[in-house]
Amino acid sequence: MDDSFFTIEKQSTAETKVKGSRFIARTRIVYGVDEAAACLEEIRKQEHAATHNCFAYQVGFGDDLSFKYSDDGEPSGTAGRPIYDIIGGRELSNLLVVVTRYFGGTKLGTGGLVKAYSEAAALAVEMSGKKINYLTDTLEVEIDFHFYNQLISAVHQCEARQTAADFTDHVVVDIEVRQSRTERLVEAIVELSGGSAKIEKK
Repeated sequence: MDDSFFTIEKQSTAETKVKGSRFIARTRIVYGVDEAAACLEEIRKQEHAATHNCFAYQVGFGDDLSFKYSDDGEPSGTAGRPIYDIIGGRELSNLLVVVTRYFGGTKLGTGGLVKAYSEAAALAVEMSGKKINYLTDTLEVEIDFHFYNQLISAVHQCEARQTAADFTDHVVVDIEVRQSRTERLVEAIVELSGGSAKIEKK
């Protein structure tokens, strides 16, 4: 099961100049379509005097993956798609890239525009770094206290982590685990507790 995806480490801004035109590329970490739209609107307000605010974003993972790109008035295919190709080519998600252009008086032609938008976007994305993220499940486990140490050992073996614990006559523990290791951890808990543990996915 593939439960990992890449995102950027930090948000960044990069600027390039081509024949008098300024290209300001920004990366933003976003977790959904609505957040991407809100971030884009914020940048458009900030750069309201710009000639174009071209963008691309990709959010989600697997079957829930969504993406969009726009040339924002530039010739078709010269801005939005090249920006998106930078995101897709690096297999990044939860990322919005906006490249703002201030026209410098000299037309760049379609090839020149593709090159300028691609280079600006690539520079900002490179500055942002790359990190791996994992899809996780949260399990609530209720177990007899004398099984607790064995439970924590199983949690560590599955490279999961305890996020909360409530100690009464029983122990109720919240555990965050990578989705690809959930089944393995559940089986281990059932085995160590002789089937007495109550396990629920939150």
